[in-house]
Amino acid sequence: MLKQKREYSMKVKYSDLKNKRIFITGGGSGIGASIVEHFCEQGSEVYFVDINLKETKKLLNKIKKNKFKTPTFIECNLLDINKLEKIIKKIISTNGPINALINNAANDDRHTTEQVDEKYWQNRMDVNLKHYFFAAKAVINGMKKIKSGSIVNLSSVSWMLGEGDKVVYETAKSAVVGLTRSFAQEYGKYNIRTNSVVPGSIATERQIKHWLTPKYKKLILDSQALKRQLKPNDVAQLVLFLASDQSSGCTKQSFIVDGGIT
Repeated sequence: MLKQKREYSMKVKYSDLKNKRIFITGGGSGIGASIVEHFCEQGSEVYFVDINLKETKKLLNKIKKNKFKTPTFIECNLLDINKLEKIIKKIISTNGPINALINNAANDDRHTTEQVDEKYWQNRMDVNLKHYFFAAKAVINGMKKIKSGSIVNLSSVSWMLGEGDKVVYETAKSAVVGLTRSFAQEYGKYNIRTNSVVPGSIATERQIKHWLTPKYKKLILDSQALKRQLKPNDVAQLVLFLASDQSSGCTKQSFIVDGGIT
């Protein structure tokens, strides 16, 4: 069997995504990095924020090697909402409205209820939910002016499954769906679409390192309808579709990418 050099090869070219301004949170590694790479391959004008400089450097080198359109990286801790808003405002004032916002950044560290105090609760809500709202709020006025836009919020099937090993994370991820539906209804009259993408078990480097043991992988594959491990590109390809005009009739929905585990 021939060894594949790349995780994926582009199967669909979305002509309307070329030169469109895309803003992605948590784009330096994992699913976010795959999303950045896919948009760059489409020729989009990509901006992304992250705090993981080491992984971001690897991603930028990979994109350069593949000769995709170069993205713009801005270091930002998403707990700093003021900085996030200023970054988005500067992009819009300098280059024009954001065409698609991808709220991706999150942290799914495992924890029990007994370990959660008020400080930890607040931190997890800030990391996994708060910046979604304020990033969306920051791009809305620009989208209203051009009477179009797509907001894609990353959730997780973990809250649907109720896995019981990360209660605050799962609470925040369920709230992402509520946020999505409310924004979709409020701003649909401006032709702004808002959808959730809900991944299942995705084999990112982080998941492989910390949790995806052979035993857990077997449990996942036994539970999935599809008998293969899902990868970041499985999610990124759906995000591309939802950002593109090809999904112009899709809003207020949750699109599940879990291999059939739910």
